[in-house]
Amino acid sequence: MHPILVGPLATAGFSAFLALVISLLDGKLNDYGTVNVTINGGKKKLPVRGGSPLLGTLAGEEIFLPSACGGRGSCGACKCVVTSDVGPYLPTETPYISAEEVSRKIRLACQIKVKKDIEIEIPESLFSIKRFEASVGRVRDLTYDIKEVRFDLRNPSSIDFMPGQYVQLAVPKYGDITESVQRAYSMSSVPGDPGNVELLVRLVPGGIATTWVHKFMKTGDVVQLIGPFGDFQVHDTPSTMVCVAGGSGMAPFKSMFNDMRARDSFPGKEIWFFFGARSTRDMFYLDELRKLEKEWPRFHFVPALSEPKPEEGWNGEIGLITNVLDSHLSAKISAGKPREGYLCGSPGMIDACIKVMTKNGIDPRDIFYDKFA
Repeated sequence: MHPILVGPLATAGFSAFLALVISLLDGKLNDYGTVNVTINGGKKKLPVRGGSPLLGTLAGEEIFLPSACGGRGSCGACKCVVTSDVGPYLPTETPYISAEEVSRKIRLACQIKVKKDIEIEIPESLFSIKRFEASVGRVRDLTYDIKEVRFDLRNPSSIDFMPGQYVQLAVPKYGDITESVQRAYSMSSVPGDPGNVELLVRLVPGGIATTWVHKFMKTGDVVQLIGPFGDFQVHDTPSTMVCVAGGSGMAPFKSMFNDMRARDSFPGKEIWFFFGARSTRDMFYLDELRKLEKEWPRFHFVPALSEPKPEEGWNGEIGLITNVLDSHLSAKISAGKPREGYLCGSPGMIDACIKVMTKNGIDPRDIFYDKFA
């Protein structure tokens, strides 16, 4: 380990250990009894057991705030307005809260503990978020590290969502994992098949949820899904859609494109879909997307490999997806018609694509994205 990293890492480790000790002591030494959570000026008033984070407290009352990271404090999604005094902003909140949001008293629900009566404001649309019981119906390997999983809904038996939205998968205890966790995954299924939810899950080394899906989950297992969440969806404009994804970032676009084709929605939109991977073993749905391109004149598919080997026989675009995107925006996708960007993937990929898009004249206000937490 580089010597310059030892001090900061040791400090971070000690801070995390200290926070854990404080949390455990707080739970053992303090009994907060029953407190009230008042929502939207009294439209809902919930008597709850005090002492737990607001995010989990609300979930216990079947009110679900979005949380792409499952309450780990790493996504910044579970924002809500807290009008009562709950103390100063925590260091775990400040990276995700802007000065403007501070002025509006926005907090991260996963970082606030409900220790006394609290008053909050949330979008009323969240009252319609549901917890679904589902069974694992089909599992298919798309690549060596990406699985396509279809969940058959049981109760409720159908889900109403917009293409591009996501659900939170509740992963049960398994192996050395002693508590259930939740992780967010975009739906790759379509609203026209409301009895099923399909997810694309890429194996992340050490990932609690992805390890369960890839190594422990079995067909027939019963799980819980919570949703739908999110506002990543097709905008009703005549602008050309310039879409970019990699890996499991394919999921929301599969839902969007198949739904648009089935319903012939947004008929004025031309669609360009750029999909980047390292080698052919990381590519999937190639035949389906090439078939879609042949049958759907306004859809253009541009797959690209950054590191193909000669023996792979790849005859498509070669290079980083940002470079391929840049060349097409500057030479092939007409700037004579308004263009808007749609991105799904890692923060690094999305930030790099935003730079390319803005350099080529796409207004930042017309770039929409879904960042992995």
